[in-house]
Amino acid sequence: MPDHASATFETTYDRRRLRQFLAGEARAEGVERRTLLKLLAAVGGAAALGIAPAATAAAAGPGIVKPLPPELFTVRGTNAESRPASWQGTGLHTPLDRFFVRNHTSTPVLEADSWRLKAWGGGLRHDKETEFGLDDLRRLPTVTTDALVECAGNGRSYFTSQQGEPVSGTAWGLGAIGSGRWRGVRLADVLHRAGISRHAVDVQPRGLDAEYVTADGTNLGRVRRPLPVVKAMSDVLLAYELNGEALPPDHGHPVRVLVPSWVGIASIKWVGDIEVSDTPLYSPWNTDFYRLYEASYPPAGSDPLSRQTLKSTFELDHGAAFTVGRSHTLTGRSWSGSAGIAAVEVSTDGGATWRRARLHDPARRNTWTRWSLRWRPERAGQTHLLARATDTRGTTQPDRTVHNTQGYLFDAVVRHPAEVRDAG
Repeated sequence: MPDHASATFETTYDRRRLRQFLAGEARAEGVERRTLLKLLAAVGGAAALGIAPAATAAAAGPGIVKPLPPELFTVRGTNAESRPASWQGTGLHTPLDRFFVRNHTSTPVLEADSWRLKAWGGGLRHDKETEFGLDDLRRLPTVTTDALVECAGNGRSYFTSQQGEPVSGTAWGLGAIGSGRWRGVRLADVLHRAGISRHAVDVQPRGLDAEYVTADGTNLGRVRRPLPVVKAMSDVLLAYELNGEALPPDHGHPVRVLVPSWVGIASIKWVGDIEVSDTPLYSPWNTDFYRLYEASYPPAGSDPLSRQTLKSTFELDHGAAFTVGRSHTLTGRSWSGSAGIAAVEVSTDGGATWRRARLHDPARRNTWTRWSLRWRPERAGQTHLLARATDTRGTTQPDRTVHNTQGYLFDAVVRHPAEVRDAG
């Protein structure tokens, strides 16, 4: 559906689900209604419950399979953030060896031959259950698409370091994102094979990673998050390849969900079952987590997060050094969850003046645009580099993001520290 129609639908869907949940008309596995109501009344989000990103399954280490060399990654608990400097010259698709990792627990190592996907629930005709193996999926029509996967908390650290506001959660810079060429099958085709009925309202994929246990000892079960049936039947994929290779373990092997343009939590990794429900569904991942809480939002929090925001980053480490009088090429990437990128402006003097960057890719949804700018610094000293994108819907990155307690959807222009040194 068109961008504006899709966004309108998502907002309407989320508000209707919230009313249904508060009225006791929705099913919320793993969520105590009494606890949630108390949480919503307190406007505290997950932080009010003391929920932390640690989990018992990952307590001994990061729980990530692939190597994490420091020149490519910053390890953050159970997660690994890509260093944007490592993207320079890599093209549109993030190489697998530097694709970021977001784990709630730890990476399971699953065998493709024994993997099964179960589709079940009251939203299927006759409430039947159907199983699919990987070979079954490969016999369905194949789809290949370019898309970003981005954590909802990407850029979270700037709420504190740039805006002076406390937030909870993993202190990501701007490297909790990766771009890939994904190959798989449409979720709609699988649901049709499973016998989805006209009474279905929600579709909830669930991962095969370990159950998630919060810092206060609450077991929330395996990661799962419902999708509206209209979204599930549109552009969502069950992906089994990334950049021409079988999905690596850290990225969902053997099969993951891919929800283009939505926050990364919707793209469930290591998917093992999909509940198709004829009643509204909730999970901790769209009630306790992945809402915006703060005085600027309603007492019950915002709608559950869906689309990503507009961002830009330089392909530079913080504190990168440049030389007076020499010509340098600054490179970076900009992206939006709602549209393609129409323009990028860059400031090399802390925002005093701006110049238009050269764009290297056409404006396309669901992926990023690379850009560059030539710069010949004239004075030594400390400075800040800024990049500001405008998308094809006319949205421009703001100077400041409205605060929320869990630090989601940071979209403000980032002040990137740099140093200019004298020659010789």
